[in-house]
Amino acid sequence: MRTVIQRVSEASVAIEGQTKSKIGVGLMILLGIEDVDEKEDIEWLCRKISNMRIFPDDEGVMNKSLIDVNGEALVVSQFTLHASTKKGNRPSYIQAAKPDKAIPMYESFVEELQTHLTTDIKTGEFGADMQVSLINDGPVTILVDTKNKE
Repeated sequence: MRTVIQRVSEASVAIEGQTKSKIGVGLMILLGIEDVDEKEDIEWLCRKISNMRIFPDDEGVMNKSLIDVNGEALVVSQFTLHASTKKGNRPSYIQAAKPDKAIPMYESFVEELQTHLTTDIKTGEFGADMQVSLINDGPVTILVDTKNKE
């Protein structure tokens, strides 16, 4: 599982011109799922994301977590995070999980993350053509891959 996590002051997802989800201060989480990903990856990743100290404390030091600031989360499935650009100019997405595996894993990720937070998790729509807008606060952008957890 691969994520791009962005600390935001606000973020939203629109589908066909209509806002589906919107958050204030929190994290925009782009989630890429592979066929080899398992439930343990979800559990590890949700703990890591919810406890990652990337929000400023009173001195402006990144010392607070999403939990500490009671922040919101917007989770968007993004298979292109597993793009391979080794050959040619057209990325290959062969590593990305197919919908029959990816949809339940995406839903499980959202459910697991919800167990760590008091705010409701907002989402995009799996497989939809979405327009994502955000104001990256900092900017803070972090890549987390469950293949690098050891």
